Amino acid sequence: MKRILIITIMFWNLLFGQAAEPADWANKARYAEDNKTLLAMPEDPLRVVMMGNSITEFWEETHPGFFTANHLVCRGIGGQVSSQMLARFRQDVINLKPRIVVINCGTNDIAENNGPYDEDITLDNIKSMTELALAHGIEVVLTSVLPCDKFIWNPTAQRVPEKIANLNSRIMGYIAKLSHVYYLDYFTYMTLDGQSMNSSYTDDGVHPNALGYEVMEAQLLKRLELLNQ
Repeated sequence: MKRILIITIMFWNLLFGQAAEPADWANKARYAEDNKTLLAMPEDPLRVVMMGNSITEFWEETHPGFFTANHLVCRGIGGQVSSQMLARFRQDVINLKPRIVVINCGTNDIAENNGPYDEDITLDNIKSMTELALAHGIEVVLTSVLPCDKFIWNPTAQRVPEKIANLNSRIMGYIAKLSHVYYLDYFTYMTLDGQSMNSSYTDDGVHPNALGYEVMEAQLLKRLELLNQ
């Protein structure tokens, strides 16, 4: 039911959200109490913050034990674009003092959740989050955008697979020039045709189901194990 509500909100925002943005546009309040609780606890030297959108939010809901067992802190908010993530990055990532941040974003930018998609702006937001993390001694894992050929809440979005491929390519190119920044390729393992998500791994073509998250978990653990060596 929650997933249906989030998708409905995405569609509603596309129709009416451009006219009047809420005061807490980046939804910094979403995890405010959770952050206070976390900061009151002893520091965890293995803490990993998962910054993202509904793909990340639903992941914890689907496999909460995976997050607990692997020191993962979910900071995904359904429907968010990269600029909203950047706006709440200090509260939901830097202040939590993680060892690593895993950033998964771009899907909702391409879906035009906050207006026309501009690849340069999305990449700049990703770069800004990366630079903020590095400046605070946090290692960065940038993930690929997951495969998708259309969005159920915005079927008018054009050339979706092409835009995803281009953004993923530019993220990889950006990482190639940096230290302490790593790429995590979910895309290759989540598609059969190079465009859409494997139908066994999704129920709506955008969000992974339980089996899809298991595939992602295997790839995430491989990357984290390498960083822990």
